[in-house]
Amino acid sequence: MITLPEVDLTDPEVLRDPFTAYGRARERAPLARLLIPGLGPIWALTRHDGARAMLGDARFEITADSFMRPQVPDDCLPYMRTMSEMNGAEHARLRKLAAPAFTPRRAAEFRPRIEAVVDALLDDLPAQADGGQVDLLRHFARPLPMDVICALVGIPEEDRPRWREWGATVAAGAGQDFARAIPGIMAGAKDAVAAARADHPDEPGGLLGDLVRVQAEDGDRLTDTEIVTMVWHLVLAGQTPTNLIANAAAALLSHPVQLAAVRSDPALMPGAVEELIRWCGPTLLAIPRHAREDVELHGATVPQGAKVTALVAAANRDPRVFADPDRLDLTRAPGAGHLGFAHGPHFCLGASIARVQTQVALTALLRRFPGLALAAPADELRAPDPGTWRLAALPATF
Repeated sequence: MITLPEVDLTDPEVLRDPFTAYGRARERAPLARLLIPGLGPIWALTRHDGARAMLGDARFEITADSFMRPQVPDDCLPYMRTMSEMNGAEHARLRKLAAPAFTPRRAAEFRPRIEAVVDALLDDLPAQADGGQVDLLRHFARPLPMDVICALVGIPEEDRPRWREWGATVAAGAGQDFARAIPGIMAGAKDAVAAARADHPDEPGGLLGDLVRVQAEDGDRLTDTEIVTMVWHLVLAGQTPTNLIANAAAALLSHPVQLAAVRSDPALMPGAVEELIRWCGPTLLAIPRHAREDVELHGATVPQGAKVTALVAAANRDPRVFADPDRLDLTRAPGAGHLGFAHGPHFCLGASIARVQTQVALTALLRRFPGLALAAPADELRAPDPGTWRLAALPATF
C-alpha cells in the first residue's frame, strides 16, 4: 500500500505559504492527497510532468461537480452549464466558435485598446489616493480586465458599470453575494445579446457580433441559451488577469534588482510576465477533474469518479524542470513552460489577452510612476485562499 503525503488545505501554514507546503509534498512524492473538510480527499499531481500529463489526459474530465455551484432560481439554471464543464466534441464546438476572438494575433491587434483603458485608469489613479496611498488592486488591477473583456466581447458601453459591480462581487469570492447577483448577470447577458441584434443587425461588434452572425447564418450551430451562457461566462472569466496583475506588481516592487532590470529594458516585459506567472501566478490548484475509470498513477489506483487536481504552485516550482525554481528571475529562458494557464483541452482560452494585458499594465504603471512603492509588505495583505494566490488589497505610494 503506497503512502501518500497529505496536505490539509485549512492548515494556517498552508494558507500563509502554499508554495512551501505544496513544494514539500512534491519532494516527498509525485502524488499527494488534499484534505478539505466536508468534501473528502482530492488526489493531486505534484510534479510538472505528471501534472501536465493529467491535464491533457482524456481519462480525467471536468464536470459540473468540479465547481461549487451556488443556489440559483430555476429560470437561471439553463444558463449555468458553461463551456468549462463540457468535454469532447461538445466542448470543442463551443470553444471553436469563441477562439478566434482570443488568438495571439487578435490580442496583439487589441493592444491599442488595452493601452487606452490602462492610460485612463492611470490618469485617474492619483485622484483615488487617500492619505498619500492608493489601492492598486481596487483602482487598477480589478477594473482593468473587466473593461477590456467587455470591449472584446462587445458589451455596450452604458452597461459596463454594472458588469464591473458583478465582477467585483465574483472576485470577492462571496458565495451568497454571487448567488444573489446571478439573476442580474443572466439578465445583463440577455440584454447584451439583444442589443447586438437590434442596434447593429449588419455589423455588431466584438465576439458577440461574431456569435450573432454565426447563429443568423446557421441556427443549428449555436442556440440562444448557449450565446447567453457564453457571454456571461467569458465576461466573468475575463477577470483572470486581476490577481495576476496585482501579484506581479507586488512581486516587482518587492524585488528591487528585478524591478530595475525591467525598468531599464522594457523589451524584457513579455518574458518577465511568463516568469511572474510561473513564480506568483494566482492559480495554486487546477480545477478538479473526475476519473472516468480506475487509473493507475505513480503506483496508486485512482478509483473511477475520484477528484484529481494538479498542484500548479508545486509544478511551477519543480526543480526537475526549473533551475533554482524559488528565485524570481525575469531573464529566465522559457524552457518547458509553466502551467499557469493549465494545459490540454481546457487550456485558458483568454491566455493571449491576459498576457498582453499584463504586459501593458505593468509597463505603463512602472513608467508613469517611477517612485511607486508598496505601502505595506505584500505578505501581510494576502487573502487566505488555498486555491488562489491573491491579495485582499495592494496599497502603494507614488
